[in-house]
Amino acid sequence: MRIFDPHIHMTSRTTDDYEHMYAAGVRAVVEPAFWLGQPRTGVASFVDYFDSLIGWERFRASQFGISHNCTIALNPKEANDPRCVEVLDVLPRYLGKNGVVAVGEIGYDSMTPAEDEAFTRQLALAVERSLPVLVHTPHRDKSVGTRRTLDVVRESGIDPGAVLVDHLNEVTVRMVADSGCWMGFSIYPDTKMDEHRMVAVLKEYGTARVLVNSAADWGRSDPLTTHRVGMAMLEAGFGDADVDRVLWRNPVEFYRRSGHLILGQEREAGAEGALHEGNSVLRGQS
Repeated sequence: MRIFDPHIHMTSRTTDDYEHMYAAGVRAVVEPAFWLGQPRTGVASFVDYFDSLIGWERFRASQFGISHNCTIALNPKEANDPRCVEVLDVLPRYLGKNGVVAVGEIGYDSMTPAEDEAFTRQLALAVERSLPVLVHTPHRDKSVGTRRTLDVVRESGIDPGAVLVDHLNEVTVRMVADSGCWMGFSIYPDTKMDEHRMVAVLKEYGTARVLVNSAADWGRSDPLTTHRVGMAMLEAGFGDADVDRVLWRNPVEFYRRSGHLILGQEREAGAEGALHEGNSVLRGQS
């Protein structure tokens, strides 16, 4: 089983997580820029963070045989802080870089006017640069927030096929499926989906335009939930090709639209090996 986790915050995770992910079949990830839990007080903090995503974290992942990509944006929560708004002027310097595969996470947290402004401006950046976007749907009033999200996406003129609407559930999936956007599901303890609910959604809606992620971060989360979805799919009667489509081919297809996707970086950098390549147990699980 090969796995591409299209939404995971590895900055919050340990090197042990990278080892366990590799052993479970994870070979590529996308790390969206997000709120770190502690409010940032100025643009310089974001610049340091963005630099770490395209530099240090990519190198760290490559040491464990995993290709690391990221998305760059002002996230919805911090769009409400006037100290952070100038970040929008910094984004263009990052959006053309190799491994930066989308504008994201953008969208809504509390559905404020400030979030409206940041969302609209960043969608315009994506259209201007022909980049995909990763959209965060709010934790509260999810149905209302998802509907509003789709209205803003439609008004922006962006191709729906370049839009991934994430953190969906059984209540919101139909409207996104009908919109032509890609559907993202986070398998995350307590607050989002689990593998059994995910399998039920796949049975109803099929595997096209569906991405499954762990969204693992600094909260109670698990970077191996994508693997559990694959196992649950097989147990429910899906074939190997279905699992490969959901866990690998779909994220590759979506993020490849950027022209910046890195796959097999560990081979290009010559860093595949020392920790993993000689380990027959791990090779047998790939």
